[in-house]
Amino acid sequence: MFNESTQELPRALQLMLARDQDTPAAAELPRRAFLKLGAASGFALGVFPLLSQAQGTAAPAALKPTQLPGAFVAIAADGTVTVTVNRLEFGQGVQTALPMILAEELDADWSKVRSQLGTNHMAYADPMFGMHLTGGSNSIKHSFTQYRELGARARAMLVQAAATRWRVDAASLRTQNGVVLGAGGRRLGYGELAEAAMALPVPASVKLKDPKQFRLIGHPTTRLDAASKSSGRQDFGIDVRRPGQLTAVVARPPVFGAKLKSVDDTAARAVKGVKAVLRVPLDRGAEGVAVIADGYWPAKTARDALKLEWDTAAVEKVDSARQLVQYRELAGQPGAKHFDADMAPLANAPKKIEAEFVFPYLAHAPMEPLNCTVELSEQGATLWVGSQMPGLDGMAAARTLGLKPEQVKVLVQSAGGGFGRRAIPTSDYVVEACTIAKAAQTAGLRVPVRTLWSREDDIKGGYYRPMHLHRAQVGFDASGKVLAWDHVIVGQSILAGSPFEAMMVKNGVDATAVEGMRTPYPLPMRLTVHHPKQNVPVLWWRSVGSTHTAFVMETLIDQIARETSQDPVAYRMKLMGAEHPRHRAALQLAVDKSGYGKKQLPAGRAWGVAVHESFESVVAYVVEASVKDGQPVLHTVTAGVHCNLVVNPRTVEAQVQGAALMGLGMCLPGAAITLKDGVVEQQNFGDYTVARMTDMPAISVHTVPSAEPPTGMGEPGLPPLAPAFANAISRLTGKPLRELPFKLA
Repeated sequence: MFNESTQELPRALQLMLARDQDTPAAAELPRRAFLKLGAASGFALGVFPLLSQAQGTAAPAALKPTQLPGAFVAIAADGTVTVTVNRLEFGQGVQTALPMILAEELDADWSKVRSQLGTNHMAYADPMFGMHLTGGSNSIKHSFTQYRELGARARAMLVQAAATRWRVDAASLRTQNGVVLGAGGRRLGYGELAEAAMALPVPASVKLKDPKQFRLIGHPTTRLDAASKSSGRQDFGIDVRRPGQLTAVVARPPVFGAKLKSVDDTAARAVKGVKAVLRVPLDRGAEGVAVIADGYWPAKTARDALKLEWDTAAVEKVDSARQLVQYRELAGQPGAKHFDADMAPLANAPKKIEAEFVFPYLAHAPMEPLNCTVELSEQGATLWVGSQMPGLDGMAAARTLGLKPEQVKVLVQSAGGGFGRRAIPTSDYVVEACTIAKAAQTAGLRVPVRTLWSREDDIKGGYYRPMHLHRAQVGFDASGKVLAWDHVIVGQSILAGSPFEAMMVKNGVDATAVEGMRTPYPLPMRLTVHHPKQNVPVLWWRSVGSTHTAFVMETLIDQIARETSQDPVAYRMKLMGAEHPRHRAALQLAVDKSGYGKKQLPAGRAWGVAVHESFESVVAYVVEASVKDGQPVLHTVTAGVHCNLVVNPRTVEAQVQGAALMGLGMCLPGAAITLKDGVVEQQNFGDYTVARMTDMPAISVHTVPSAEPPTGMGEPGLPPLAPAFANAISRLTGKPLRELPFKLA
């Protein structure tokens, strides 16, 4: 059995923050401990990590588990290449893009390439961070070189295997489309060479292709999972079915952290199919009741029949109206400083803007609600879950179950969205599932248990994008030169109390709350931050701090342009100067492709512009919008994108389109989580708005050509959409928009 332990979390976090790439070297393993996939199916170039054991000799000491092809490449006898992806696939397209990168250097036949998701084994950790993570738009950015080298190493081993068989110099051979070619018409398919290649050492260094030689990277490629997802055949975590499996649902307290006073489960136990009703501890010190049954419907029916009395006396009951008053009071008080420019010029500035912005809590609301299936055995535990951090979740599961980390295997499942909700420092829903599975076993139910959240559980279940209040005073002159910018942000820290706090909260400022402020504009800004503690669980949400900072910065910059009678594009270009060529290129591309300033808009429409950098990628939007029956309408969106080298143009296009729609969703009436006396008022899509297909404008996506290493694209398309839309509406109404969702009245 392979040792599948993960490295200690504190070290992983140090690696993440320091971007330290010096992880421990791969251990040397027995020469003959390689793994067959079966006589009929050929061999893997290994199957699991630390796998010098998948090769005939130990890997070079300099190589890490993340660099050994044995964990990532399996070649069957028929030449089929299966690439294991070290990330969660939840719609962003990594299950195609990463295999494209590896197959490029492998010279594989793309028609024979397949992909699968990995586990919590250390080989599948982010090679830069040293911990398992799908987030921060880092998948392609951090694994681009890794997957190129994996493919190149596997190719070199295949070539050497052919050279040995033909008794020729490996340098005399070449590869093409899954075949090694030699002089005199000799050819051997990769499937014929896989077994011999496994017995060879893994090369410590390899030469990578010149980008001019790319035949896959940079070319529009249909996703490997497109057919299964479009036909309904794709399995997600929610679809896991194990022999004898039961389903659990949980009655959670109406106020976060509350405990139970009394439980009457008589009616619940009488529901046909119910196997157990268990009182269980929950996240944040709360208590709840788990109902375990032979299916979701009997479990939910029984949960609805429970008669529960809750003790909420000891927990804070947040109320949105009172919270806004509190935030406004905090905004007027001294706080932690992030920027501290001289504010003396503000008093005598010829022109001033005073503005307050309010942003509500937001739920992640993925299409697939949270779920986790746990199977316990004498050897340990296996989890099936769509996790963004399977290593951390595996360790949390081990602690909960009283196991060693190496006794817990996390099989990463495709997820139907997540947007950050499946990357929880507390591993809340995974710990919950393990707690229930353990309690079920104690109750005599020695079967796999799938814990499943309903849509209502998900909307009301916490870990929201925090509510924020911004207050700004900006002084500028008639030319638009900003003389002083005094800014305050009030909002909960998403890192407070997490393992990340010590390293990412400096001088009282959560770095995620202020990202996106000031760049790319060299503004004399004083930025003060307050992080009040509230009894509302909060978390990163797609594009994190930029969900609110981009809106504030880009709408205020646009307002300065309007008040000084300057074109908003020209004004931005002037502010950026020559210091930000990627921003300028993205904005100019969006302008050129949209026809901004050249074509005549229909009556009642206006242009809106915004540009923002997040996760090292720049997205600029030029939009057309109108107001119909008192409601803003978004008609067209033109995107200019600078993410350096584009691996799969179709993936980038899809990511920008999806992010733009999600950004539009923030603007729509009802896109807010509110609380009354500690209780979340929304519970489903009937009272919590998400953007739908009918809201989708026409979106065209254009990328700036570049040969530089890729930057992230999962999130950057979201932040500039709302401000671009708002700027168009403000030009029509003459009034700036200061709140999300939009309110014109």
